[in-house]
Amino acid sequence: MTLPDKLTFFRILLTPVIFFTWYAGFYLNWIPRAASVSIWLFFIISEITDAMDGHIARKRGLVSDHGKLLDPFSDTFLRLTYFLCFTASGLMPVWAMAIILWRELSIAFMRMILLKEGIVLAANYYGKIKAILYTISGIGGLICLTLQVWQPNSSWLFRAEHLTRWLFIASAVAALLSLCTYLHSFIKAGAQKIFK
Repeated sequence: MTLPDKLTFFRILLTPVIFFTWYAGFYLNWIPRAASVSIWLFFIISEITDAMDGHIARKRGLVSDHGKLLDPFSDTFLRLTYFLCFTASGLMPVWAMAIILWRELSIAFMRMILLKEGIVLAANYYGKIKAILYTISGIGGLICLTLQVWQPNSSWLFRAEHLTRWLFIASAVAALLSLCTYLHSFIKAGAQKIFK
């Protein structure tokens, strides 16, 4: 297993840790302050490893079809997990979560179908823009959770929640737009031949 793959697998393993830290700290209200600090630490580590695995793979010539599938999966696994946490916390609109979930499942299905034909549906420009918005809205959600614990009566909490809600909406719109581009790539890559 290459170093980029190891970093990706580490990120996959870290994702349930993030969820159960949120669950214990914010849902069950066990030591929420410690949980808020821990989630920030895990989030930063996951984003750093996400940047590192791609950089190392390109720099050392370790880019592979296996990595092109595994990396997007780990990203999706992580982001759907923290969006689920934000939705359960009342920060993220349920409909925005639903759109993002449908988008991610659709992309996973298309990748699986094309893989059977030996075709890899790699991330494109619009997918990267969507990923950036996911990250920014994730940071916004974490800021809101942190303020709820440390400054629950602060005026900054209301402002942060309002801004973050718009970031979640922007993420959902970006998810829909990127889905359209992937559908185009899917059809272009041979879906008509696959399903005829």
